[in-house]
Amino acid sequence: MTDFQLHTKETAPEGGAELLERSEKAFGRIPGLHAVMSESPQHLEAYQKLHELFQQTSLSTVEQNVVWLTINVEHECHYCVPAHTGIAHMQKVPQDVIDALRDNTPLADPRLDSLRDFTLKVVRQRGNVSDADVQTFLDAGFTKRNVLDIILGLAQKVMSNYVNHLAETPVDKVFEKFAWTPPAREAAE
Repeated sequence: MTDFQLHTKETAPEGGAELLERSEKAFGRIPGLHAVMSESPQHLEAYQKLHELFQQTSLSTVEQNVVWLTINVEHECHYCVPAHTGIAHMQKVPQDVIDALRDNTPLADPRLDSLRDFTLKVVRQRGNVSDADVQTFLDAGFTKRNVLDIILGLAQKVMSNYVNHLAETPVDKVFEKFAWTPPAREAAE
C-alpha cells in the first residue's frame, strides 16, 4: 500500500491549506478524502468545483444521491458509500431508496430505478451507451441534459473513488455508523 498523508491546514502543500479551509467551512470539519486530496491542490480544487457544479444540475437532490450512491457501490468505494449514505440522510433521501442503493436491489420508484440503471450502463460501458438505452432513459422522463449531468457526477465520483482505493482513506468518524462492505467481499469471507 502506498502511504498517503491525511493533511491538515498546517501540512498541506502550497495552495492546499486554503482549500482545506474551504472544506472545513462547508462541512464543519475536514473530510478525510479532502485531507488526502490536498496533496495535489489542483485535484482537490477540481473535486470541490465538480461537487459544487453537480449540485447545481437539473437532477433533483434525491436523483443526485441516486447517481452518487450508484457509482460508489459499483466502484466498491469503502469511503464514499458510508459518506454518501450520511449525506443522503442529511438531505432527507427516503430510507428505502438509500437501502436499495447500498444493497443493490431494485428501487420501488421505477423512474429512480431507470436512473440507476442508466447510470450503471454509463459506468460499465465507459460511456458507450446504445441509442436504445438512451431512448429508454429519455422515455422514463429524463432529458439529454440529465445524461450529461450523470457524466458530470461520474467525473466527480471517479476522482474520489479512485483516490480512496489508492489511499485507503479511513472513513470519517461521523460516517462510521454507515460502514459498508461490498456484497462480493461478504460472500468471500
